[in-house]
Amino acid sequence: MVPDARGLDPEQMQRIAREFGFSETTFVLPARAGHTRRVRIFTPSHEIPFAGHPNLGTAWVLAHEGALGELASPARVVFEEDAGLVPVEIAVSDGRPGRCELSAPSPLRIGEALPVERMAAAARLPVDDFVTATHPPVEASVGLPFLFAELRDRDALARARADVAVLEELGLKGAATGLYLYAADAPEGFDVQSRMFAPLGGVPEDPATGSAACALAALRASCSGADARLAIAQGVEMGRPSALFATAVRGGDGIGARVAGDCVWVAEGTIDAGEAR
Repeated sequence: MVPDARGLDPEQMQRIAREFGFSETTFVLPARAGHTRRVRIFTPSHEIPFAGHPNLGTAWVLAHEGALGELASPARVVFEEDAGLVPVEIAVSDGRPGRCELSAPSPLRIGEALPVERMAAAARLPVDDFVTATHPPVEASVGLPFLFAELRDRDALARARADVAVLEELGLKGAATGLYLYAADAPEGFDVQSRMFAPLGGVPEDPATGSAACALAALRASCSGADARLAIAQGVEMGRPSALFATAVRGGDGIGARVAGDCVWVAEGTIDAGEAR
C-alpha cells in the first residue's frame, strides 16, 4: 500500500502498481464523503473497484502506524471505494491491531451460468473434473466479479491452468475478472481449498482473494438457503498458503458477506516522487 497517495495521478498509481508487481496495490487518499479514507486499488494492469485482502492490509497498516489515532476495541474504519463503502473491523489487543474483518460493499449478484465445457477449457481440465450438484459454473460478485466453479478434489485443483485465450474470449462476452476454482476436498481445519487465476488483470495466480471468498460464501448461501461460514485454504499450490474466513448472512437486502484474515508486516520502503512521474 501507499499510505499517502496525494499528488499521484491514476497513471502514476498504475505505474507504481506495475512496478511492485503485487496482485493489488492500494493508494490511500483523504476521504471525500466524511468516512475514514478513500482507497484506490490497482492490479499490475488496471484499477479495480474493490478487493478483499488489500483492504484488510490497508486497515491493519493504518492502525499499526498510528494513523487512526488511539484504537478502540474493536476499531472500525470505513473506506470509500468505487464499488461503495467498505467497513473494516479491527480487533485490538493491548492497543495493537490484530485480525481484521471487512464487509463487502454490495450484496450477492449472480450472473449468467456458463457451460461446463467452456469452464473446463478455461482451466485446461477435463469436464469430469467439475462438480455441478451445488451450482453450475457461474459469475458471482459482491463488489468484484469472478467466475466460480467447483472441482471434485484437490488433485484436479492442482492440475488447473488458466488458458488466457479462452479467458479473453469469455471476457469479450462480459465475463468476470478472475477464474476461481475450489474443491471441498480440503486440508484439516478448512472447508474448501481454492485457487484464483486472473492473467488478464496481470495476476497469473493470487495467493489470497478476499473479495472472491466473500462471493463464494454468499453463492453457497444462496444455493443452500442458509447462512454460510467457510474456512478457505488458498495459495497452497503456489507455496504461499493463506487462510481466509468468510461469512455470508441472508437478509432483507439480499445476501451480505464478510471476510476476515490476519496480517503480517513483510517490508517497507520509500518511493522517489520524481521516479513516479
